[in-house]
Amino acid sequence: MSVLIADPMTAAAVAPQAGTAEACSLDNYLAMPDHSMDDRIAAAREKLGNQTVLLGHHYQRDEVIRFADFTGDSYKLSKAAAETDARYILFCGVHFMAESADILGREIAGGERQQVILPDLNAGCSMADMAEIGQVEDCWETLASLGAAGKILPLTYMNSSAAIKAFCGERGGLVCTSSNARAAFEWAYQRAEKILFLPDQHLGRNTAFAMGIPMSEMVVWDPYQINGGISPDRLRAAKVVLWKGHCSVHQRFLPEHVDKVRAENPGMQVIVHPECRWEVCQKADALGSTERLIQIIEEAPAGSSFAVGTEIHLVNRLGKEFATKGKRVITLDGTGCLCTTMYRISPQHLAWALENLLQGRVVNRIRVRDDVRHWARVALDRMLEIGA
Repeated sequence: MSVLIADPMTAAAVAPQAGTAEACSLDNYLAMPDHSMDDRIAAAREKLGNQTVLLGHHYQRDEVIRFADFTGDSYKLSKAAAETDARYILFCGVHFMAESADILGREIAGGERQQVILPDLNAGCSMADMAEIGQVEDCWETLASLGAAGKILPLTYMNSSAAIKAFCGERGGLVCTSSNARAAFEWAYQRAEKILFLPDQHLGRNTAFAMGIPMSEMVVWDPYQINGGISPDRLRAAKVVLWKGHCSVHQRFLPEHVDKVRAENPGMQVIVHPECRWEVCQKADALGSTERLIQIIEEAPAGSSFAVGTEIHLVNRLGKEFATKGKRVITLDGTGCLCTTMYRISPQHLAWALENLLQGRVVNRIRVRDDVRHWARVALDRMLEIGA
């Protein structure tokens, strides 16, 4: 079987070995319109049967997510796939999500591990890319040189590379989701005086502030400045060192968007993801993970209305779904905020990956190195201690 493998450290594709059959040309697929792929995707899925499971993250475009066996957040999807007997996991999401699916994947019949496929290797995550492992190691060494050794634990958000998850696992830390970030902080403070939180400064700041940690005890580490751009005294005094990273979608929401939607829609509730800026979260009626935002809307009575601060494809989907239940759902920012990297996966990419499987070829396989997988799994297993 010919295999195209994406290296977890570089995300670079490696061509098949000499003598193997070439994969179907992706260019031929990309030249065709979206709707022309529907029947081909359905036919390929039927022929492959339970050999494959298709995961669709909430932020995927409608043309792709409607083919998914499971929809949800990244950790939920990876866990669901690992509980199936599927040989191939097609993850319609981004690179770090496919890595997580490989980390949590298991051996199936014959001792072979489940194989994870990312239909488009260009589907990355700008937030995850903001924390490069070499930069994080340099930061850690600097913190140790300033007396933090033995006093600080690294925590990473799920939206991070396998290398960063492994870094945290090897140094006593763990992974968290947006729904259990506070529990992760509490777990860490039972074991250390300080936290290095990667890679989303906003989730870290919102979590710490909600716990009563003042802004004066939080600093932001900029990997492109000497000592992170922070004085040694401030670093020593800080309880939380926030990595200078963010979600390009959620950072676009501004306090004035909240003010505007309230002025134009009296009585409308504003609910936002904790990846949003602190100033936005302070003005919102509620914060929550993607699953929590959906739950809030589901549990509200008919006649309720919501402005939601998260990715536009999900908000539009919720708007259509809940309109039939007498609820109004709009985006917090009328200009729209789509995840451009999630958007890269198209029906053409999905059809290409599936039809290559039909011909005995695995394209764009995401495989995490064994040592990285081990420590990343340790960090994820610690998360289970606090509740996922």
